[in-house]
Amino acid sequence: MALDGTSDRAKRLRQVNPDDHRWAVPFMRAGYAGRALVYLVVSGFSLWSIAQGGQAEGTKGVTEQLTGSGWPVLVLIALGMAAYAVWRLIDSIADLEAYGTNAKGLIARTGMIVTGLVHLGIGFLALSALIGSSSGDSGGLVASLMQMPGGRWIIGIAGALTACASIYYFRKGLKEDYRGNLKANAFTARANIVLKCGVLAQGAVVGIIGGLIVYAALQADSSQAGGMGQAFEWLRGQTFGRVLVAVLCVGLVGFAFFCAVNAVYRIVPKAYDGAGETLAAKFKSAIN
Repeated sequence: MALDGTSDRAKRLRQVNPDDHRWAVPFMRAGYAGRALVYLVVSGFSLWSIAQGGQAEGTKGVTEQLTGSGWPVLVLIALGMAAYAVWRLIDSIADLEAYGTNAKGLIARTGMIVTGLVHLGIGFLALSALIGSSSGDSGGLVASLMQMPGGRWIIGIAGALTACASIYYFRKGLKEDYRGNLKANAFTARANIVLKCGVLAQGAVVGIIGGLIVYAALQADSSQAGGMGQAFEWLRGQTFGRVLVAVLCVGLVGFAFFCAVNAVYRIVPKAYDGAGETLAAKFKSAIN
């Protein structure tokens, strides 16, 4: 790991036995593989639809299109998202990233739990489409919350936190922080620019979704809130919107690639025995 040897995180990692945490690696691989599948299906469907003169679809729209003959993909999405949710919960509870229990560490670990629950919701959406249920309608949930005392505040805060998450993705992409958790080899080194663009595209989508949720709270209009599909719809309404949506979809293909690469080459800090070099260390040594 490319860590300062005197940092608290580095000290925590030196105190653990990697063999005690290797059980978590299969969960990580399955989770990232499932996440890659979801983004690949959504962005792939959207690009195909745009090429045919149609519109980009969000996760809900794609899962609805997959009902019937596409049920095997829905099953894989549901299982993959469940695996990713379990992985994020395990990652947080077992502190596999060695973030610790200080304020910064607890915020990071709480973020993992929230991310896990969001992806569990995506898995439930796929399962709902598989069994023909429409109970996963996020618009209905937002509308219900809007009617509760303080509901607009709850939605507004959720939107603000979502928008702030986009800052995390932009920082991660621009500073290329993801390289510290990837094994270095010829493939990951060559793929770095695609990985970077994929993370930045995810940041853009998350930022738009967060902004729309905040706007929905301010306007007391639940129809303004939504997920990826709503983000595509908003972007379509801008100047050169169709081009912007297509570019964003290409970027999300890059994020699917990023998740797939993580499924194969990601390092779980507490399960890492130090064998081999991280991508961050490889680039740092190349500069020096």
